[in-house]
Formats: sequence, C-alpha cells, structure tokens
Amino acid sequence: MTDNEAQPKLKHELGLLDGTMLVAGSMIGSGIFIVSADITRNVGSAGWLIVVWLITGFMTLTAAVSYGELSAMFPKAGGQYVYLKEAYNKLIAFLYGWSFFAVIQTGTIAAVGVAFSKFTAYFIPAVSEDKVLFAVGSFHISPAQVLSIATIILLTYINTRGVKGGKIIQTTFTLTKLLSLFGLIIFGLIALKPEVWQGNWSNAWHIQKLNTDGSFAAYTTAAALGAIAASMVGSIFSSDAWNNVTFIAGEMKNPQRNVGLSLFLGTLIVTLIYVSANMMYTAVLPLHDIATAEKDRVAVAASQVIFGNIGTVVIAVMIMISTFGCNNGLILAGARVYYTMAKDGLFFKHAGTLNKNAVPEFGLWIQCLVASILCLSGKYGDLLDMISFVVVIFYVLTILGIYILRAKRPDAERPYKAFGYPVLPAIYILMGLAFCTLLIIYKPNFTWPGLIIVLIGIPIYYISQRNVKDEDTVLPLS
Repeated sequence: MTDNEAQPKLKHELGLLDGTMLVAGSMIGSGIFIVSADITRNVGSAGWLIVVWLITGFMTLTAAVSYGELSAMFPKAGGQYVYLKEAYNKLIAFLYGWSFFAVIQTGTIAAVGVAFSKFTAYFIPAVSEDKVLFAVGSFHISPAQVLSIATIILLTYINTRGVKGGKIIQTTFTLTKLLSLFGLIIFGLIALKPEVWQGNWSNAWHIQKLNTDGSFAAYTTAAALGAIAASMVGSIFSSDAWNNVTFIAGEMKNPQRNVGLSLFLGTLIVTLIYVSANMMYTAVLPLHDIATAEKDRVAVAASQVIFGNIGTVVIAVMIMISTFGCNNGLILAGARVYYTMAKDGLFFKHAGTLNKNAVPEFGLWIQCLVASILCLSGKYGDLLDMISFVVVIFYVLTILGIYILRAKRPDAERPYKAFGYPVLPAIYILMGLAFCTLLIIYKPNFTWPGLIIVLIGIPIYYISQRNVKDEDTVLPLS
C-alpha cells in the first residue's frame, strides 16, 4: 500500500440542502441586527437605507451566480483560492489565502464569537464584555472574550470529529435562525405603525447625514457617493462569507451542480431576508431611533416595540443561535483552504493532511489559535472594517478570472456557465471597483491597512517558495 493510498480522503457527505444552509448560515451572523444603525446615520433616509441593502444584495447574487461557472470547472477543496490560482498564478492565490488566514476568516470568526458572548450576557451577566477578568496595564481580558474563545474551541473540536457533526449543527441552527428571522419580519410588519412608516418614507430619497441629535447635514454629490460606499462596508460585512461553500467542494455530492446551486439559493434567501428586515425596521422605528439605537442594536429596539419588554430576550436568543451557527460554518469551511494551500506547498505542511475522520484537523486548530488571539486583541472589528476593501478586490479578481479562463481554456469543460455572461459579471466588476475607489478617496482608513496585510504576504510567499526549492534540492540526495 502506498502512502497516498494509506492517507484518508475527503468524503462526499454534503448535499444541496447542506450547501445552501452553509451559504445562508455563514452569511447571517450578527450584522443584520446591528449595522443598519450606522447605514442610517450615513444616508439619513429610509429609501437609501434600502438601496444600500439592495445594491449589496445585487452584487452578492451576481457574484454567486458567476462563481457557479468556476465551481463547476474546479469542484475541489479550496474554492476561491483554487480559482485564483488557475486564472492567474500561485502568488495571487497565496495572497488571498494569506489574507484569508490572517484576518478575513479568522477575524470574522473572532467577531462573530464575541457577538455570541455579548448577547449571552443578557442571560448570564457574569460574562459581560464590561467586566474585567484579567488586566495588565491597558490590556485587559473580559469574560465575553473568554466565552467567545471557548465556543470557537468547542466548534473546532466538533469539526475535527468529522464533517457529519458540523453538517448537523449547520443545518439545524441555520434553519432555526431563518425561521426566527422570517417570524420577526412578519410580526414586525403586522405591528406596522402608520405614522412611523409615513414619517420615514415621506422624504425617502433625499440622502443626507443624520446626526445623533436628530439634525441633518447636507452632502455634496461626491460626499454622498462616499457615504454610500462607507455604508456598504457594514452591509458587505453582513453579506460576506457566501463563498464558503466553494471551500468544501471536495466534500459535496455532485459538486459541479450543487455548489453553484447552493450559492444561488443561499444568497437569494439571505438577500430577501435582509431587505425585508430593513423594511420592517422602518415600519416600527423612526429613522432617528434606528440611527441612535443603544450600541447600534436596531433589532433589539424593533423587537421591544413589537413584543414589549420580552423583545430584548427574543433578539438575544436569535443572535445567540445565529452567531453560533454562523461560526460553525466559518470554522468548518476555512480549514479546507489551508488544506489545499498546504498541498501546493504554500502553508504549514501538516495542514495538508487529514485525520482519521477525513478532515484537516491541523488546519482547524491553527485557525482556532489565530481567531482566539484576535478575540483577545479586541482589534477584530477594526481589522474587518479595513479588510472589506480587500475582500471585494479579491471578489473582483476572481470574477475577472472567468474572462481570463474563457480565453486561456476555451475548450475546458464548463458544466455550468456564468449567468448573464458577459454582462452581469462585468457589472459586478464595475460596481466592485467603484466601491473600492470611493473608499480609497473618502475612507482611506478603511483601505490602506488591509492592503498592508495583503502586501506582507509577498515576502512570505517568496520565502516559502525558496524553502520548497531547498527541500526539492536536498531530498534526492537523502
């Protein structure tokens, strides 16, 4: 028996429902419950609040149906990393994988984990983020941070036991939160307050800055575009991670069909929920109350109007379910990228092996370690603001890769072709570039730190390649 035959292989255990639940579950964390406050402060009107979510939804759906072509061409573990490698080269793919490991995936896991802890504190005040468990100078650790790390470790351990356990958690928690969100939206629309609705929508298309004191400030045309781009940082963060299903293509049944279909169905469901939820917010809360919700918890404020005092408990439970399920999906999918990178000699060698349960255990634990460090640093939120720019840049590069691969490999098998090609992918590219350009001009603090993280990967790449060459030179002599 050869070494290759002795090695466990990825198991095709995930179906269309599992893939769809991974897409939807990874997208819906805590963002939809919170970020509308900042968007409202930036745009100052109900109409533009919905437009920001519609633009984000359109971009997400367009990207998802475009990725369908790539997922059908390369139905293997690693997803977007593989697409970038095939369309460009190993360097571009590594820079994505490096950014993914350093902050995109691990930072999101940290942020979602802490969100879970924050809302757990409604029921167990001892785990509040406001308490200090340990302090050295200005550095301190809260019980919320410790709980978030504990949940990340727990979910990581469950996923080391095989993909089946992670699949059960993902499907169960995602179905629960989808039904809960639909219920919240329906009850909210039933509780619609005509005077609030009319007040919010009477001047719905005038974009302006809404200050916390209730006053408005006018924008120039250019500043208004900048405000839309800044608003979309929150909505894009809330809609991100839809591509996680591509990372587990090696474990999907009939991946040529099911990965692309999961992308479409999952992003469509979430887009409908996000737009409907924001319509519901404007039906029960005046714009000022949306913009000034305590700690930006818009859903809590809306739920208190809908359900009374118990509304806070309702939302706390919903966010706990949402974030726990979200993190399971992120943890499950992320390690598959490191697995494929390691196979290419671009990551820790041990990450390229599977344990007896046919999952990349080393990749899961090293992801857990970095996410836990980011939890302790308290800087994950800042990092995620900074990385939104980079995330969209890599999405643009990946979708541009469809055109490149059509030219490089015109005869390659394409079981599914990008919907609306060449128009829809081109629209996404233009919208993505416009978003990134506006951030560079009007919100540079959201761009250059993320670029620095990416650029740090260049010397790391060349060092790793030199080490690989050294090993190739030494091995034949041994």
